[in-house]
Formats: sequence, C-alpha cells, structure tokens
Amino acid sequence: MPVVWQRAIDLMLALMVIITTVAYVAPASTNYSDLVNLTMSTEDSRITAEDLAFLLATHNFDAVPEDDYVVVRINGNAYKMVPNGPEPGLADITVMN
Repeated sequence: MPVVWQRAIDLMLALMVIITTVAYVAPASTNYSDLVNLTMSTEDSRITAEDLAFLLATHNFDAVPEDDYVVVRINGNAYKMVPNGPEPGLADITVMN
C-alpha cells in the first residue's frame, strides 16, 4: 500500500477516535438558551427543515423535521422552528401547545 494511502487511513482513524471521544465527553443536556444561541449565531438563507434538524441533532438537541419546520423538544417543552430564509438567524422559534 502506498505511503500516502496509509497516512490518509491513519488520519481518518485518528479523526474517528477524536470524534468518538468528543461524543462521549460532550454534555448531553441542552436548554432553550443553547437553542437560541445556536440559531442566532449561524446564518444560512438556504437551509431546509431537514438541514436544520440535522444541525440541531449534531448539537445534542432532540430535533425532528416535519414538512417545512422542525420540532425540538427540551425538558418536556416542544418548540416549532421554521427556517426563516434571509432574516437574521436560522429559524423562527415558537412554543407548540
């Protein structure tokens, strides 16, 4: 096997170990403030509900994409997040009943 390929494989394995370690060390609890901070600190006018749900899930939120919005559950509360296009932040957040 060429040295370049071996180095690439070694790098990928090292990254997998780091990602796995971070996943176990990262705090699993999130709160509404974390949700607002993440939403307002990032901008993407083309984000879809599926993209938004993926982003939130990678930040430890319980996020499920629906038709054109995402349902996020935090501490027994449900929030509806609708991607807001060119407006500031990623989405508009409202409390669901």
